[in-house]
Amino acid sequence: MNAIELRQIHVHVQQKHILKGIDLTVEEGDFVTLLGPSGCGKTTLLRTIAGLQKLNEGTVVISGNKVADGNLAYHLDPAKRGVSLVFQSYALWPHMTVFDNVAFGLQVRKQPKAGIRKSVMAALDKMRIPELADRYPGELSGGQQQRVAIARAIVTSPSILLLDEPLSNLDAKLRTEMRAELKRLHRELGTTIIYVTHDQHEAITLSTKVAVFFGGELVQADTPRELYRHPRTLQVADFMGSSDHPLNRVEGMCRTSGGECTVSTALGSFRLAGMDDGAEEAAAVVLTVRPEDVVLHETRTAGSIPVKVEDVLPAGGETLVRVAYGQEKLGARVIGDPDYAPGRMLYASFREERINLYDRETGRRLETGVTTITPILEEIHR
Repeated sequence: MNAIELRQIHVHVQQKHILKGIDLTVEEGDFVTLLGPSGCGKTTLLRTIAGLQKLNEGTVVISGNKVADGNLAYHLDPAKRGVSLVFQSYALWPHMTVFDNVAFGLQVRKQPKAGIRKSVMAALDKMRIPELADRYPGELSGGQQQRVAIARAIVTSPSILLLDEPLSNLDAKLRTEMRAELKRLHRELGTTIIYVTHDQHEAITLSTKVAVFFGGELVQADTPRELYRHPRTLQVADFMGSSDHPLNRVEGMCRTSGGECTVSTALGSFRLAGMDDGAEEAAAVVLTVRPEDVVLHETRTAGSIPVKVEDVLPAGGETLVRVAYGQEKLGARVIGDPDYAPGRMLYASFREERINLYDRETGRRLETGVTTITPILEEIHR
């Protein structure tokens, strides 16, 4: 059974169209991240699932039960949806101990005291903070407060756990620590988790599926691997890259004949098999390759091109090497600290199966029917 089914979700807030026809299915036990820049609608969608935001059109189905229908003005109370929400701000009661904060939901449900104590301590154990039971939120670090907030969410054994940017207030070290804790928690509990973030690295690290949003629209929902390696649009490709290691983009022309396309670029030509016979004979395209898929060599290899080192930017265990081929600039991500000085001549090749091709006008990826793009072995001297 699917944990959540969202069908044609439209939400308007203060006459603004925030969510625009969202269709998304979340399978039971999935860890799905809603990813996108600020203001793209991901938190609004989370609140819609939780029942804190009414929808104007569409339906929300949780565990096979319809909980909202905008067309029928039907809206099930949030407390009856079987979900728990962890807010970005933690929302802990400052005058209550950790134990009482976690116990609050069970007390509202009027569960027996003995059962409450057992459930609360089990939740604190799962978050590895049983020793904090008698402390107050003001006595805790940010990471400890976050663990308490998650313990409070899981103590009622919800079928679905909703997390709204839960790590954004933590420093880098604590974020890394809490990512590992969330992975462990998901593995041990098997609970369906919907997670909101604007951090691409966080999404790729945690998720079984990532749903990317721009301007209130869902543009791609896929596994982290597929999303990173084969983004459907240039916008997604750029967003999924690192600001420290930006995506390499090379413009060119694609000429199609007999199901085969030759892409001419400033770096040389590339041949693609399996093109749609209905494709335009000539089209402006953008070829992309990530820095880690640009391979530098000290001697010439088959299919490589000569490049000149322009900048070397060390970053601990890896280095970004910026190289030039004529007027074309490329970034190559190299593990370690290579001894490359500006002005040095090297050779660059590409991991062919990692190259993507996009229509320059629409920004959509061109389907080739195969996974590899083979460079034509030719040298252009500059």
